[in-house]
Amino acid sequence: MANRLASATSPYLLQHADNPVDWWEWGSEAFEEARGRGVLVLLSVGYSACHWCHEVPRLAAVDGNLRNRGSAA
Repeated sequence: MANRLASATSPYLLQHADNPVDWWEWGSEAFEEARGRGVLVLLSVGYSACHWCHEVPRLAAVDGNLRNRGSAA
């Protein structure tokens, strides 16, 4: 199931369009959503050829401790 990144233009972001985490692109909408829900923003920065840059989104999807802290908007 595609998340919000399905319409991204970045090759890196498109590689995470099928992650179970509903990632948001950087922008005011993401911060407004987090502010409205009273949660922190989990920021993942990377590029498409970096192995470790893909580990954070993957771990965020499977790590219950991270996922259940209510920190990703």
